[in-house]
Amino acid sequence: MKRIRILLADDHAVVRQGFKMILAEQPDMEISGEAANGREAVELAEKIKPDVVVMDVAMPELNGIEATRRLAASVPHTRVLALSMHKDSVYVREILRAGARGYLLKDSPAQDMLAAVRAVAGGEGYISPAVSSAVLDDYRKHVTNPIDLLTSREREVLQMLAEGKTNKEIAAVLNLSVYTVEAHRGRIMEKLNVHSINELVRFAVRNGLID
Repeated sequence: MKRIRILLADDHAVVRQGFKMILAEQPDMEISGEAANGREAVELAEKIKPDVVVMDVAMPELNGIEATRRLAASVPHTRVLALSMHKDSVYVREILRAGARGYLLKDSPAQDMLAAVRAVAGGEGYISPAVSSAVLDDYRKHVTNPIDLLTSREREVLQMLAEGKTNKEIAAVLNLSVYTVEAHRGRIMEKLNVHSINELVRFAVRNGLID
C-alpha cells in the first residue's frame, strides 16, 4: 500500500508532536518532515515533495497563506491542508484562494484530521464541519452570478431570446410592445456584459436556462 507522505508545518513543537502521534499510527500515512515556519515549509516541501502539507495558517516569518501560494506555484502536486484555530470565513477564504485543498480546525477530533488528510491526498476538498456554514455564507456574499442581477421578466425574455425567438414573437407571447422587449434586451445585455446573441445563448446554456 502506498503511504501518504505528510509534511507538518506548525510553529508549536507540542502541536506538531500531537499530530505526529495521531498520523504516524495510521498504516497508510508517514511523516516525511517537519517545519516550524512557512519559509521552512516551502523549502522542505520543494526538496521532499510530500503528498500533503498540513499547514498552520498563522506562523512567524512567512505565514501559511503566503507559504501555500508559493507551494501552489513551485510544487503543484503537493496538496495543502490548512490548519487553524480561527472559524472566521476570511481566513478560510484567503487560504483556499491561495491554493489549499482543505481547512481543518485545530480543536477537531482525531478522526476529522485523518479524514481531512485522506480526502486532500485523494484530490478532494475538506472543510471542518464547524466552519462550513460560515464558508457557504461567505461564498454567497462574494460570488454573485450575473443572472441574479436580472429581474424575473428579464430572465423570461433572456430564455426566449436564447431559444431563437425574435423581438416581435416575444412581444406577442408576453403581450408587450416590441419597443419594451427591445429595452429589456438592451438591459439584459448590459447587465450580463455580453455583446451578441451568440454570447447570450452561451450564457443561457451555461446557466441551465436552455439545453
